[in-house]
Amino acid sequence: MAYELIAAVDLGSNSFRLQVGRVVASQIYPLDGLKESVRLAAGLTADKRLDTTSQQRGIEALSRFAERLRDFAPGAVRAVATNTLRVAKNAEAFLEKAEAALGFPIEVIAGREEARLIYLGVAHTLANPKTRQLVVDIGGGSTEFIIGQNIDPIRLESLYMGCVVFSLRFFPEGRVDKRSFKEAELAARRELQTIVHAFRETGWDEAIGSSGTAKAIVDLLEMNGFSDHGLTRDGLELLRGELLRAGEVSRLRLQGLRADRMPVLPGGLAIMSAIFKEFGLERMAFSEGALRLGVLYDQLGRYHHDDLREATVNRFMQRYEVDRRQAARVAHTAVDLLNQLVPASREAGHPDAQFMVWAARLHEVGISVAHSSYHKHSAYILGNADMPGFSRRDQARLSRLVLAHRGKLERAQPLRGEASEWTLIFCLRIAVLLHRSRDDQPLPRRAAGFTRNGFQLRLGAEGLNVLPLTSAALADEAQQWTGIGGELRIERDP
Repeated sequence: MAYELIAAVDLGSNSFRLQVGRVVASQIYPLDGLKESVRLAAGLTADKRLDTTSQQRGIEALSRFAERLRDFAPGAVRAVATNTLRVAKNAEAFLEKAEAALGFPIEVIAGREEARLIYLGVAHTLANPKTRQLVVDIGGGSTEFIIGQNIDPIRLESLYMGCVVFSLRFFPEGRVDKRSFKEAELAARRELQTIVHAFRETGWDEAIGSSGTAKAIVDLLEMNGFSDHGLTRDGLELLRGELLRAGEVSRLRLQGLRADRMPVLPGGLAIMSAIFKEFGLERMAFSEGALRLGVLYDQLGRYHHDDLREATVNRFMQRYEVDRRQAARVAHTAVDLLNQLVPASREAGHPDAQFMVWAARLHEVGISVAHSSYHKHSAYILGNADMPGFSRRDQARLSRLVLAHRGKLERAQPLRGEASEWTLIFCLRIAVLLHRSRDDQPLPRRAAGFTRNGFQLRLGAEGLNVLPLTSAALADEAQQWTGIGGELRIERDP
Protein backbone atom coordinates (compact mmCIF):
# COMPACT_ATOMS: atom_id res chain seq x y z
CA MET A 1 0.00 0.00 0.00
CA ALA A 2 1.30 3.47 -0.91
CA TYR A 3 1.02 6.42 1.44
CA GLU A 4 0.95 10.16 0.80
CA LEU A 5 2.96 10.86 3.95
CA ILE A 6 5.73 8.63 5.27
CA ALA A 7 8.12 9.02 8.18
CA ALA A 8 11.52 7.76 9.26
CA VAL A 9 12.86 7.64 12.81
CA ASP A 10 16.63 7.37 13.32
CA LEU A 11 17.75 6.26 16.78
CA GLY A 12 21.37 7.34 16.45
CA SER A 13 24.10 7.07 19.03
CA ASN A 14 24.21 10.86 19.43
CA SER A 15 20.82 12.12 18.29
CA PHE A 16 17.34 10.76 17.67
CA ARG A 17 15.75 12.21 14.54
CA LEU A 18 12.34 12.15 12.93
CA GLN A 19 11.83 13.01 9.26
CA VAL A 20 8.40 13.32 7.64
CA GLY A 21 8.14 13.35 3.86
CA ARG A 22 5.43 13.71 1.23
CA VAL A 23 5.49 11.19 -1.60
CA VAL A 24 4.89 12.63 -5.08
CA ALA A 25 5.34 10.05 -7.84
CA SER A 26 8.83 8.63 -7.24
CA GLN A 27 10.15 11.58 -5.23
CA ILE A 28 10.04 12.45 -1.54
CA TYR A 29 9.66 16.04 -0.46
CA PRO A 30 10.70 16.59 3.18
CA LEU A 31 7.94 18.31 5.16
CA ASP A 32 9.33 18.63 8.63
CA GLY A 33 11.71 17.01 11.05
CA LEU A 34 12.50 16.78 14.73
CA LYS A 35 15.83 16.26 16.45
CA GLU A 36 16.60 15.31 20.04
CA SER A 37 20.17 15.29 21.33
CA VAL A 38 19.97 12.06 23.34
CA ARG A 39 23.68 11.05 23.36
CA LEU A 40 22.72 7.42 23.88
CA ALA A 41 26.30 6.22 23.43
CA ALA A 42 27.36 8.31 26.43
CA GLY A 43 25.18 6.07 28.58
CA LEU A 44 27.03 2.86 27.73
CA THR A 45 28.75 1.50 30.82
CA ALA A 46 32.08 -0.32 30.78
CA ASP A 47 30.26 -3.65 30.48
CA LYS A 48 28.24 -2.38 27.48
CA ARG A 49 24.93 -1.74 29.19
CA LEU A 50 22.78 1.36 28.73
CA ASP A 51 22.40 3.22 31.99
CA THR A 52 19.01 4.34 33.30
CA THR A 53 19.59 8.04 32.59
CA SER A 54 20.38 7.60 28.90
CA GLN A 55 17.44 5.21 28.50
CA GLN A 56 15.14 7.80 30.02
CA ARG A 57 16.41 10.50 27.65
CA GLY A 58 15.67 8.20 24.74
CA ILE A 59 12.18 7.27 25.94
CA GLU A 60 11.27 10.93 26.49
CA ALA A 61 12.45 11.84 22.98
CA LEU A 62 10.46 9.02 21.39
CA SER A 63 7.36 10.03 23.34
CA ARG A 64 7.59 13.47 21.75
CA PHE A 65 8.02 11.90 18.31
CA ALA A 66 4.93 9.77 18.97
CA GLU A 67 2.78 12.90 19.20
CA ARG A 68 3.83 13.95 15.68
CA LEU A 69 3.22 10.41 14.36
CA ARG A 70 -0.13 9.94 16.06
CA ASP A 71 -2.20 9.80 12.84
CA PHE A 72 0.27 7.78 10.76
CA ALA A 73 -0.65 4.29 9.58
CA PRO A 74 1.63 1.47 10.85
CA GLY A 75 3.12 0.86 7.40
CA ALA A 76 3.92 4.53 6.85
CA VAL A 77 6.57 4.73 9.60
CA ARG A 78 9.92 2.96 9.76
CA ALA A 79 12.19 3.33 12.77
CA VAL A 80 15.80 2.15 12.74
CA ALA A 81 18.44 1.97 15.47
CA THR A 82 22.19 2.06 14.92
CA ASN A 83 25.50 1.27 16.63
CA THR A 84 24.77 1.82 20.33
CA LEU A 85 21.76 -0.49 20.19
CA ARG A 86 23.81 -2.97 18.16
CA VAL A 87 26.31 -3.32 21.00
CA ALA A 88 24.28 -2.70 24.17
CA LYS A 89 23.69 -5.93 26.09
CA ASN A 90 20.37 -4.67 27.44
CA ALA A 91 19.18 -3.32 24.08
CA GLU A 92 16.20 -5.68 23.91
CA ALA A 93 14.81 -4.46 27.23
CA PHE A 94 15.24 -0.84 26.17
CA LEU A 95 13.66 -1.46 22.76
CA GLU A 96 10.55 -2.93 24.34
CA LYS A 97 10.02 0.32 26.27
CA ALA A 98 11.08 2.43 23.28
CA GLU A 99 8.55 0.77 20.97
CA ALA A 100 5.80 1.34 23.52
CA ALA A 101 6.74 5.04 23.74
CA LEU A 102 6.99 5.54 19.96
CA GLY A 103 4.02 3.39 19.01
CA PHE A 104 5.87 1.69 16.13
CA PRO A 105 8.33 -1.21 15.83
CA ILE A 106 12.06 -0.36 15.88
CA GLU A 107 14.61 -2.27 13.78
CA VAL A 108 18.25 -2.56 14.84
CA ILE A 109 20.18 -2.48 11.57
CA ALA A 110 23.67 -3.84 10.91
CA GLY A 111 26.57 -1.52 10.13
CA ARG A 112 26.68 -2.23 6.39
CA GLU A 113 22.90 -1.92 6.13
CA GLU A 114 23.23 1.46 7.83
CA ALA A 115 25.89 2.39 5.27
CA ARG A 116 23.63 1.33 2.40
CA LEU A 117 20.73 3.44 3.66
CA ILE A 118 23.02 6.42 4.22
CA TYR A 119 24.22 6.20 0.63
CA LEU A 120 20.66 5.91 -0.65
CA GLY A 121 19.82 9.15 1.16
CA VAL A 122 22.93 10.96 -0.08
CA ALA A 123 22.51 9.72 -3.68
CA HIS A 124 19.09 11.37 -3.90
CA THR A 125 20.60 14.77 -3.07
CA LEU A 126 23.52 14.70 -5.53
CA ALA A 127 23.63 17.05 -8.51
CA ASN A 128 25.55 14.49 -10.57
CA PRO A 129 25.08 10.99 -9.12
CA LYS A 130 26.69 9.44 -12.22
CA THR A 131 30.15 10.22 -10.85
CA ARG A 132 31.67 7.82 -8.33
CA GLN A 133 31.25 9.07 -4.75
CA LEU A 134 33.10 8.34 -1.52
CA VAL A 135 30.56 9.02 1.24
CA VAL A 136 31.66 9.32 4.86
CA ASP A 137 29.18 9.51 7.75
CA ILE A 138 30.63 10.01 11.23
CA GLY A 139 27.96 9.10 13.76
CA GLY A 140 27.97 8.98 17.53
CA GLY A 141 29.10 5.36 17.85
CA SER A 142 30.22 4.29 14.39
CA THR A 143 31.45 5.71 11.10
CA GLU A 144 30.16 4.45 7.77
CA PHE A 145 32.09 4.49 4.49
CA ILE A 146 30.54 3.94 1.09
CA ILE A 147 31.72 4.12 -2.50
CA GLY A 148 28.77 4.32 -4.86
CA GLN A 149 27.59 5.46 -8.25
CA ASN A 150 24.05 6.54 -9.17
CA ILE A 151 21.97 4.96 -6.39
CA ASP A 152 24.02 1.76 -6.24
CA PRO A 153 26.64 1.21 -3.51
CA ILE A 154 29.83 -0.47 -4.72
CA ARG A 155 31.66 -0.87 -1.41
CA LEU A 156 30.26 -0.63 2.14
CA GLU A 157 31.99 -0.61 5.53
CA SER A 158 31.19 0.39 9.10
CA LEU A 159 33.85 1.01 11.77
CA TYR A 160 33.27 1.16 15.51
CA MET A 161 34.42 4.72 16.08
CA GLY A 162 32.18 7.75 16.53
CA CYS A 163 32.16 11.28 17.87
CA VAL A 164 30.53 10.37 21.20
CA VAL A 165 32.70 7.32 21.83
CA PHE A 166 35.95 9.12 20.95
CA SER A 167 35.04 12.29 22.86
CA LEU A 168 34.38 10.30 26.03
CA ARG A 169 37.49 8.15 25.57
CA PHE A 170 40.08 10.79 24.67
CA PHE A 171 38.62 14.12 25.81
CA PRO A 172 37.02 13.66 29.25
CA GLU A 173 35.18 16.74 30.50
CA GLY A 174 35.85 18.39 27.14
CA ARG A 175 39.57 18.96 27.82
CA VAL A 176 41.77 18.99 24.71
CA ASP A 177 45.56 19.09 24.36
CA LYS A 178 48.06 18.05 21.68
CA ARG A 179 48.70 14.67 23.23
CA SER A 180 45.06 13.64 23.58
CA PHE A 181 44.21 14.85 20.08
CA LYS A 182 47.17 12.97 18.60
CA GLU A 183 46.15 9.78 20.45
CA ALA A 184 42.57 10.09 19.18
CA GLU A 185 43.71 10.71 15.63
CA LEU A 186 46.13 7.77 15.69
CA ALA A 187 43.44 5.47 17.09
CA ALA A 188 41.16 6.46 14.23
CA ARG A 189 43.92 5.97 11.66
CA ARG A 190 44.56 2.45 12.97
CA GLU A 191 40.89 1.62 12.44
CA LEU A 192 40.94 3.15 8.96
CA GLN A 193 43.95 1.15 7.86
CA THR A 194 41.78 -1.99 7.82
CA ILE A 195 39.68 -0.59 4.94
CA VAL A 196 41.59 2.19 3.21
CA HIS A 197 43.57 -0.01 0.80
CA ALA A 198 40.45 -1.64 -0.63
CA PHE A 199 38.68 1.71 -0.93
CA ARG A 200 41.62 3.31 -2.71
CA GLU A 201 41.74 0.39 -5.14
CA THR A 202 38.08 0.92 -5.95
CA GLY A 203 38.59 4.67 -6.35
CA TRP A 204 36.23 7.64 -6.36
CA ASP A 205 35.74 11.00 -8.10
CA GLU A 206 34.41 13.06 -5.20
CA ALA A 207 34.33 12.77 -1.40
CA ILE A 208 31.13 13.71 0.44
CA GLY A 209 30.39 14.00 4.15
CA SER A 210 26.91 13.52 5.58
CA SER A 211 25.07 13.79 8.90
CA GLY A 212 25.67 15.75 12.08
CA THR A 213 29.44 15.68 12.54
CA ALA A 214 30.19 16.71 8.95
CA LYS A 215 27.48 19.38 9.14
CA ALA A 216 28.84 20.80 12.41
CA ILE A 217 32.41 20.95 11.10
CA VAL A 218 31.53 22.45 7.71
CA ASP A 219 29.48 25.17 9.44
CA LEU A 220 32.43 26.06 11.70
CA LEU A 221 34.87 26.14 8.77
CA GLU A 222 32.70 28.27 6.50
CA MET A 223 31.26 30.67 9.09
CA ASN A 224 34.70 31.44 10.55
CA GLY A 225 36.53 31.82 7.25
CA PHE A 226 38.56 28.61 7.60
CA SER A 227 37.18 27.32 4.28
CA ASP A 228 35.50 28.94 1.32
CA HIS A 229 33.33 25.92 0.61
CA GLY A 230 32.98 22.50 2.25
CA LEU A 231 35.56 20.68 4.35
CA THR A 232 39.22 21.16 3.49
CA ARG A 233 42.44 19.79 4.92
CA ASP A 234 43.71 23.32 5.68
CA GLY A 235 40.40 24.25 7.30
CA LEU A 236 40.51 21.23 9.58
CA GLU A 237 44.03 22.19 10.69
CA LEU A 238 42.87 25.73 11.49
CA LEU A 239 39.92 24.42 13.51
CA ARG A 240 42.21 22.00 15.32
CA GLY A 241 44.51 24.90 16.22
CA GLU A 242 41.60 26.91 17.65
CA LEU A 243 40.48 23.94 19.71
CA LEU A 244 43.98 23.34 21.12
CA ARG A 245 44.40 27.02 22.01
CA ALA A 246 41.07 27.00 23.86
CA GLY A 247 42.07 23.87 25.82
CA GLU A 248 38.43 23.06 26.51
CA VAL A 249 35.46 22.98 24.16
CA SER A 250 33.48 25.24 26.49
CA ARG A 251 36.08 27.99 26.00
CA LEU A 252 35.91 27.84 22.21
CA ARG A 253 34.51 31.07 20.77
CA LEU A 254 33.52 30.43 17.19
CA GLN A 255 30.51 31.36 15.09
CA GLY A 256 28.20 28.45 14.37
CA LEU A 257 29.21 26.36 17.39
CA ARG A 258 25.99 24.80 18.66
CA ALA A 259 25.58 23.83 22.30
CA ASP A 260 24.40 20.31 21.45
CA ARG A 261 27.55 19.70 19.36
CA MET A 262 30.12 21.04 21.81
CA PRO A 263 30.57 17.85 23.89
CA VAL A 264 31.25 15.66 20.82
CA LEU A 265 33.21 18.10 18.63
CA PRO A 266 36.75 16.95 19.64
CA GLY A 267 36.08 13.29 18.88
CA GLY A 268 34.37 14.10 15.59
CA LEU A 269 37.18 16.42 14.49
CA ALA A 270 39.88 13.86 15.34
CA ILE A 271 38.11 11.19 13.28
CA MET A 272 37.57 13.56 10.35
CA SER A 273 41.23 14.62 10.41
CA ALA A 274 42.30 10.97 10.38
CA ILE A 275 40.01 10.26 7.42
CA PHE A 276 41.50 13.12 5.41
CA LYS A 277 45.01 11.83 6.09
CA GLU A 278 44.40 8.11 5.49
CA PHE A 279 42.30 8.61 2.36
CA GLY A 280 44.57 11.35 1.03
CA LEU A 281 41.75 13.92 0.79
CA GLU A 282 42.17 17.64 0.25
CA ARG A 283 38.47 18.56 0.10
CA MET A 284 35.10 17.04 1.00
CA ALA A 285 31.67 18.33 0.00
CA PHE A 286 28.66 18.11 2.31
CA SER A 287 25.28 16.51 1.60
CA GLU A 288 22.07 17.02 3.55
CA GLY A 289 21.11 13.45 2.65
CA ALA A 290 21.50 11.03 5.52
CA LEU A 291 20.22 7.82 7.06
CA ARG A 292 16.67 9.03 7.64
CA LEU A 293 16.28 10.16 4.01
CA GLY A 294 17.65 6.81 2.87
CA VAL A 295 15.09 5.04 5.05
CA LEU A 296 12.31 7.06 3.41
CA TYR A 297 13.50 6.19 -0.10
CA ASP A 298 13.90 2.54 0.89
CA GLN A 299 10.26 2.58 2.02
CA LEU A 300 9.26 4.13 -1.29
CA GLY A 301 11.10 1.38 -3.18
CA ARG A 302 9.18 -1.28 -1.24
CA TYR A 303 5.86 0.35 -2.14
CA HIS A 304 6.86 0.37 -5.82
CA HIS A 305 7.81 -3.33 -5.72
CA ASP A 306 11.51 -2.52 -5.89
CA ASP A 307 12.26 -4.20 -2.57
CA LEU A 308 16.00 -4.74 -2.03
CA ARG A 309 15.19 -7.69 0.22
CA GLU A 310 13.88 -9.58 -2.80
CA ALA A 311 17.13 -8.93 -4.67
CA THR A 312 19.11 -10.09 -1.63
CA VAL A 313 17.16 -13.37 -1.44
CA ASN A 314 17.84 -14.00 -5.12
CA ARG A 315 21.56 -13.35 -4.65
CA PHE A 316 21.71 -15.74 -1.69
CA MET A 317 19.96 -18.44 -3.70
CA GLN A 318 22.55 -18.02 -6.41
CA ARG A 319 25.53 -17.82 -4.05
CA TYR A 320 24.55 -20.94 -2.11
CA GLU A 321 23.36 -22.86 -5.19
CA VAL A 322 19.84 -23.41 -3.91
CA ASP A 323 17.66 -25.85 -5.83
CA ARG A 324 15.23 -23.26 -7.19
CA ARG A 325 12.57 -25.74 -8.31
CA GLN A 326 12.41 -27.33 -4.88
CA ALA A 327 12.35 -23.93 -3.20
CA ALA A 328 9.45 -22.88 -5.45
CA ARG A 329 7.50 -26.06 -4.63
CA VAL A 330 7.93 -25.55 -0.90
CA ALA A 331 7.09 -21.83 -1.12
CA HIS A 332 3.90 -22.48 -3.10
CA THR A 333 2.60 -25.10 -0.68
CA ALA A 334 3.62 -23.17 2.44
CA VAL A 335 1.86 -20.02 1.24
CA ASP A 336 -1.22 -22.04 0.28
CA LEU A 337 -1.41 -23.40 3.85
CA LEU A 338 -0.85 -19.91 5.29
CA ASN A 339 -3.62 -18.44 3.12
CA GLN A 340 -6.02 -21.07 4.47
CA LEU A 341 -5.07 -20.35 8.06
CA VAL A 342 -4.77 -16.57 7.76
CA PRO A 343 -6.97 -15.29 4.90
CA ALA A 344 -5.55 -11.77 5.29
CA SER A 345 -2.18 -13.11 4.09
CA ARG A 346 -3.63 -13.22 0.56
CA GLU A 347 -3.30 -9.43 0.39
CA ALA A 348 -0.41 -8.15 -1.73
CA GLY A 349 2.68 -7.40 0.34
CA HIS A 350 1.38 -9.07 3.51
CA PRO A 351 4.48 -9.32 5.77
CA ASP A 352 3.80 -12.87 6.98
CA ALA A 353 3.38 -14.10 3.41
CA GLN A 354 6.59 -12.32 2.41
CA PHE A 355 8.56 -13.99 5.19
CA MET A 356 6.96 -17.33 4.38
CA VAL A 357 8.21 -17.11 0.79
CA TRP A 358 11.69 -15.89 1.78
CA ALA A 359 12.09 -18.64 4.39
CA ALA A 360 10.99 -21.28 1.89
CA ARG A 361 13.38 -20.00 -0.75
CA LEU A 362 16.31 -19.87 1.68
CA HIS A 363 15.70 -22.87 3.92
CA GLU A 364 18.31 -24.98 2.09
CA VAL A 365 21.20 -22.48 1.86
CA GLY A 366 23.01 -24.51 4.54
CA ILE A 367 23.29 -27.54 2.25
CA SER A 368 26.24 -25.74 0.65
CA VAL A 369 28.05 -26.18 3.98
CA ALA A 370 26.98 -29.77 4.77
CA HIS A 371 23.94 -31.98 4.24
CA SER A 372 24.04 -33.17 7.84
CA SER A 373 22.06 -30.75 10.05
CA TYR A 374 21.84 -28.37 7.10
CA HIS A 375 18.96 -26.49 8.75
CA LYS A 376 21.35 -25.39 11.50
CA HIS A 377 23.86 -24.14 8.93
CA SER A 378 21.04 -22.35 7.09
CA ALA A 379 19.92 -20.67 10.29
CA TYR A 380 23.46 -19.57 11.13
CA ILE A 381 24.02 -18.07 7.67
CA LEU A 382 20.75 -16.16 7.70
CA GLY A 383 21.31 -14.91 11.23
CA ASN A 384 24.86 -13.68 10.72
CA ALA A 385 25.49 -12.82 7.06
CA ASP A 386 25.21 -9.30 5.65
CA MET A 387 21.77 -9.21 4.02
CA PRO A 388 21.10 -5.80 2.44
CA GLY A 389 17.56 -4.60 3.07
CA PHE A 390 17.01 -6.85 6.09
CA SER A 391 17.16 -5.53 9.64
CA ARG A 392 18.68 -7.62 12.40
CA ARG A 393 15.18 -8.46 13.56
CA ASP A 394 14.23 -9.57 10.04
CA GLN A 395 17.30 -11.79 9.87
CA ALA A 396 16.64 -13.24 13.32
CA ARG A 397 13.09 -14.07 12.29
CA LEU A 398 14.22 -15.78 9.08
CA SER A 399 16.86 -17.68 11.04
CA ARG A 400 14.28 -18.94 13.57
CA LEU A 401 11.86 -20.06 10.87
CA VAL A 402 14.53 -21.89 8.91
CA LEU A 403 15.99 -23.54 12.01
CA ALA A 404 12.52 -24.84 12.90
CA HIS A 405 11.61 -26.20 9.46
CA ARG A 406 12.81 -29.70 10.38
CA GLY A 407 14.07 -31.64 13.38
CA LYS A 408 12.90 -31.30 16.96
CA LEU A 409 10.34 -28.59 17.59
CA GLU A 410 11.54 -28.12 21.16
CA ARG A 411 14.54 -26.23 19.71
CA ALA A 412 12.27 -23.69 18.02
CA GLN A 413 12.12 -20.41 19.89
CA PRO A 414 9.68 -18.03 18.21
CA LEU A 415 10.01 -14.42 19.36
CA ARG A 416 8.06 -14.06 22.62
CA GLY A 417 5.95 -17.08 21.64
CA GLU A 418 4.09 -15.13 18.96
CA ALA A 419 1.27 -17.23 17.50
CA SER A 420 2.00 -15.96 13.99
CA GLU A 421 5.49 -17.42 14.08
CA TRP A 422 4.21 -20.82 15.18
CA THR A 423 1.78 -20.65 12.26
CA LEU A 424 4.62 -19.91 9.83
CA ILE A 425 6.67 -22.75 11.32
CA PHE A 426 3.75 -25.15 10.88
CA CYS A 427 3.25 -24.13 7.23
CA LEU A 428 6.95 -24.44 6.40
CA ARG A 429 7.42 -27.79 8.14
CA ILE A 430 4.39 -29.35 6.44
CA ALA A 431 5.40 -27.99 3.03
CA VAL A 432 8.94 -29.38 3.36
CA LEU A 433 7.58 -32.72 4.54
CA LEU A 434 5.07 -33.02 1.67
CA HIS A 435 7.77 -32.22 -0.90
CA ARG A 436 10.43 -34.56 0.47
CA SER A 437 10.43 -36.54 -2.80
CA ARG A 438 11.63 -33.37 -4.59
CA ASP A 439 9.58 -34.03 -7.71
CA ASP A 440 6.56 -32.54 -9.43
CA GLN A 441 4.10 -35.28 -8.56
CA PRO A 442 0.76 -33.77 -7.47
CA LEU A 443 0.19 -33.62 -3.71
CA PRO A 444 -2.86 -34.99 -1.89
CA ARG A 445 -5.78 -32.62 -1.45
CA ARG A 446 -5.16 -30.62 1.72
CA ALA A 447 -6.95 -28.24 4.03
CA ALA A 448 -5.47 -26.58 7.10
CA GLY A 449 -7.19 -25.13 10.14
CA PHE A 450 -6.64 -24.21 13.75
CA THR A 451 -7.57 -26.35 16.74
CA ARG A 452 -7.76 -25.21 20.34
CA ASN A 453 -4.10 -26.09 20.98
CA GLY A 454 -2.58 -26.15 17.54
CA PHE A 455 -3.41 -27.18 14.01
CA GLN A 456 -5.49 -29.55 11.95
CA LEU A 457 -4.44 -30.93 8.57
CA ARG A 458 -6.97 -32.77 6.41
CA LEU A 459 -5.52 -34.71 3.48
CA GLY A 460 -7.12 -36.66 0.67
CA ALA A 461 -6.94 -40.36 1.45
CA GLU A 462 -6.48 -41.26 -2.21
CA GLY A 463 -3.11 -39.52 -2.19
CA LEU A 464 -1.89 -40.72 1.19
CA ASN A 465 -2.73 -44.35 0.43
CA VAL A 466 0.11 -44.45 -2.11
CA LEU A 467 2.48 -42.38 0.05
CA PRO A 468 3.29 -44.57 3.07
CA LEU A 469 6.55 -42.70 3.79
CA THR A 470 4.70 -39.37 3.93
CA SER A 471 2.00 -40.88 6.14
CA ALA A 472 4.64 -42.10 8.60
CA ALA A 473 6.40 -38.74 8.55
CA LEU A 474 3.13 -36.95 9.31
CA ALA A 475 2.54 -39.25 12.28
CA ASP A 476 6.01 -38.39 13.59
CA GLU A 477 5.27 -34.70 13.02
CA ALA A 478 2.13 -34.95 15.13
CA GLN A 479 4.27 -36.38 17.94
CA GLN A 480 6.62 -33.40 17.66
CA TRP A 481 3.77 -30.97 18.30
CA THR A 482 2.46 -33.05 21.19
CA GLY A 483 5.96 -32.98 22.68
CA ILE A 484 5.88 -29.19 23.08
CA GLY A 485 2.35 -29.12 24.48
CA GLY A 486 0.71 -28.34 21.15
CA GLU A 487 -1.38 -30.35 18.77
CA LEU A 488 -1.33 -31.48 15.17
CA ARG A 489 -4.44 -33.40 14.25
CA ILE A 490 -4.07 -35.35 11.00
CA GLU A 491 -7.35 -36.27 9.33
CA ARG A 492 -8.05 -38.09 6.09
CA ASP A 493 -10.86 -37.15 3.78
CA PRO A 494 -12.71 -40.21 2.48
